[in-house]
Amino acid sequence: MSLIEHKKARLDYEILEEFEAGIELLGPEVKSLRAKLGKLEGAHITVRGGEAYLIGASIPPYQTGNMPKDYDATRNRKLLMTKKEILALGAHESQKGLTIVPLRVYNKGKNLKLALAVARGRKKYDKRAVLKERDSKRDIDRSLKNQ
Repeated sequence: MSLIEHKKARLDYEILEEFEAGIELLGPEVKSLRAKLGKLEGAHITVRGGEAYLIGASIPPYQTGNMPKDYDATRNRKLLMTKKEILALGAHESQKGLTIVPLRVYNKGKNLKLALAVARGRKKYDKRAVLKERDSKRDIDRSLKNQ
């Protein structure tokens, strides 16, 4: 079950490889995500110093009155991954034209996980082709269902 999702990621990017990571969060941030508050649009992942960080994701406070005044909703959040996965991400990130984007935040047992992907950006004409292909597949499925 997905709590928050980057809905346009599969349209804007061509997904090459997917990973799963834990996120280092504060208690109120966890409550906020479980209440399905937050946005992944415009966020990306960076590898620095052997650690991966989620940058640009917005997680608003669960209760604004109980949060410290200096709370930053878009702060950088550390991702919890194995060294092997972080090295693989770093290798992908250094390649020209590739980026690492978050796809969704979801529950796995009692933990919150982040699905992320190594992706290549699509041009406008590629996006049109994807939409056209999706529509034609939907039409074919509809016609097969009605028979």
